[in-house]
Formats: sequence, structure tokens, C-alpha cells
Amino acid sequence: MTPHGLPVDNHWYLVSSHGSVLFYVALNPDCTIQQISEEMALTQRTIWGLVGDLRRASMLHVRREGRRHHYTVNLDAPFKHPVCQGLSLRTVMGPMIATCARTRRSREPEATFA
Repeated sequence: MTPHGLPVDNHWYLVSSHGSVLFYVALNPDCTIQQISEEMALTQRTIWGLVGDLRRASMLHVRREGRRHHYTVNLDAPFKHPVCQGLSLRTVMGPMIATCARTRRSREPEATFA
């Protein structure tokens, strides 16, 4: 329920703040709120709210190390979208994550030996 007593609608679209945070975390495992905030040009408070929504929907895993929280996507969670009901995040996001990872690896400079 929202603070106004209205039911919470957990249908988020990929092209939304929730979807953007989800993709950022998927491509940057173990990132922090500060990193997400800086990269997405949103306040940390805004990111906390979005992450809280995604955690309550079981779409994010949180690991705490000292004072920091690190986030990873739960790829086995259901994708909350009215058109894609019954699909997991792995089905929807898996191919894109794999492609981005390959692209990143190909852009990394090769180690040089002295």
C-alpha cells in the first residue's frame, strides 16, 4: 500500500526509472547506491526509493559489507510487466547482459608485459 492507502502496482516498464536501475545493476554487479546515482544522474534518495521497490519485488539481492550495500539482480525473479507475464528476468535481460559483457571485454585494453 502507498502512504495514501492505494495498492502498489508492481508493473514496471523497461523504459522507466525502475527498469533503468535494474539494467544498471545487472550490468554492474555489486554496485553501490552512490555509483548508481552518479551514473544515472539521479539523487541517492531517488535511487534508494527505486531500489527499495525492486527489493520488495524480489528483483534485487542485497549484500552488506561494513557500511555499504552491494546490489545484484535476481535473474530468477519474475519480470513485472503486463505484457511479459510469466517470463523471468533471465529470459528478458539475459541476452542483453551477455552481449554487453562481451562488448565490454572486447573494449578492454590488453595487458602489456614489460
